[in-house]
Amino acid sequence: MSVGVRIVKARPGGYAGVVRCRCRRFLRSHMEETPLTPIAPSLPRLLARLRDMAFSAVWAYKVRSFFVILGVGFGVASLTLIVTAVDGAERKAMEIVEWFGPDAALVFGGNFKKHAVGARTLTLTQDDMRGIRQSLPGVTVVVPMRSKGDIPLKYQNAAVQGTLVIGATEDYAGAWNWPLVEGRDLSEEDVRLASRVAILGDKPARELFGEESPVGRTIQLDKFQVQIIGRLKYRGATGGGGDVDDRVIIPITTLTSRFNLDRKYYRAMRIKFLEPERMSAHVENLNSFLRASHGLDPSQDDDFSIITADEVLKFLAVFKGGLVAFLGVTAAAAMTVGGFVLANLFSISVSERSREIGLKKAVGATSQAILLQFLMEAAILTAIGGLVGLGLGLGLGQLLTRLGMLKILFSWKVFFLSLASAIGIGVVFGLKPAKQAAALDPITALRGEG
Repeated sequence: MSVGVRIVKARPGGYAGVVRCRCRRFLRSHMEETPLTPIAPSLPRLLARLRDMAFSAVWAYKVRSFFVILGVGFGVASLTLIVTAVDGAERKAMEIVEWFGPDAALVFGGNFKKHAVGARTLTLTQDDMRGIRQSLPGVTVVVPMRSKGDIPLKYQNAAVQGTLVIGATEDYAGAWNWPLVEGRDLSEEDVRLASRVAILGDKPARELFGEESPVGRTIQLDKFQVQIIGRLKYRGATGGGGDVDDRVIIPITTLTSRFNLDRKYYRAMRIKFLEPERMSAHVENLNSFLRASHGLDPSQDDDFSIITADEVLKFLAVFKGGLVAFLGVTAAAAMTVGGFVLANLFSISVSERSREIGLKKAVGATSQAILLQFLMEAAILTAIGGLVGLGLGLGLGQLLTRLGMLKILFSWKVFFLSLASAIGIGVVFGLKPAKQAAALDPITALRGEG
C-alpha cells in the first residue's frame, strides 16, 4: 500500500521543500539519509501553536471532552465542599467560643457522657445555686434556667407556631455576653414577683413585628400574655439542634408557675468566673462542690455535666475531623475516578488520532511537541472541569447551608486549590497517554496502527 504526502509550504517547526512519498521504503530512506533542515520557532510561538491545536482538539472531540469534564468536575466539587465546609466550621467554632465566653461554664443536670437509661436530668437544685454563689471562690454570676419547648406566640394577626421559652433569673443577657438591641434585661424584682415580662430573640421578634420595635408591646405566649421589655441582638449560631435566636426569655418563677413545673430543680446553670486563665481550677472546684452537694461517693459517676469553651472546641475538632475524613475519602475517590476516565479516553484518542500524529511527526513535529500538545489538552479539559466542579461544589454548599446542615465559607484559597488540583489531575493522568502519542513511529502511525 502506498501513502502519498505533499507539503507545499514550510511552516515554523516544519521542513522547507516538497516531499512526495510513493511508498514506505522511500519515506524511510528519505528520512534516514537526507534529513531536511528544520526551521526552529521561538518558544512562545511554539507554545501558542500548541495551545491553539489543543483547543481545536478539545472542541473536535466533544463527547470525550464532556465525559472528562464531568468526571473531574465531580471530584473537584467534593474537594471544594471539603475546604469550604472546614473553613466555615473553623469560623463558626471561633464565633461559638467567643459568645460562649472563656470565663464561663454551663452546668446541666444529668451526665451526658454516660447516657444511662432512666438517669435523672433534674439534679441541680436551689441549694446548689445558693452554695455556688456564696461558697465557690471566683464566681461572679450564677443564672439558673428551665425551659419549655414548642410554645406558640401571637401578636394581632402574626403568629409563631412554636418557639423555645427559657425561664431565667436576673441578668440573663449579661451572663451570656448577649447584647440587647433595645430595652432592658430581667431584673431581680421581675423574678421575685413572677412578672409577666419577656425578652424576645431576634427570630420571633422579626416574625411578629418585622422591622418595628417590640418593646412595650404585649403578646400572647401560650395561654397568657406577657409584655416585651427587651430584644436580643441577632447571633446567627445554632446549638442543641436549633436556632439560638429562636427563643423567648421570661422570669424563671413565671415559667414554673404558669407551666406548673417543679420549682426546686433547675435544668441548667450559667456560671461566670473571675480570672479566666484559671478556668481549669474553677471547673475542678465546681465539680468537687457539686459532687459533695449531691452526696456522691468516689465510686459513683457525676450526675451533672460541665461544659466550657474548651469542651466546645474539643467537640468541634472531633466534628471537623470526621467531616474531613468522610468528605476527603469521597473527594479522593471522585478525583481518582475522574483521572482514570481522562487516562482511558486519552488512550483511546491516541489510537483514533494515530494518522494525525504520524503526519505531524513525518513533517517535522518533535516527540516533545506531541507530548506537550496532549498534556495541554488534558490540562485544558481538567481546568474547565475544575471550574465546573467549583461552581457545583459552591452551589451544593449553599444548599446545605440553607438546610442548616453545614456552614460554607468561600475564599480565594478554594478557587486556586480547586484549579490547581484539577490541572494536577490532567498532568498526572494525561502523562501516560501523552508519552504513548509522542513515542509513536511515524510510518506505523500513518498506517493507522498506533
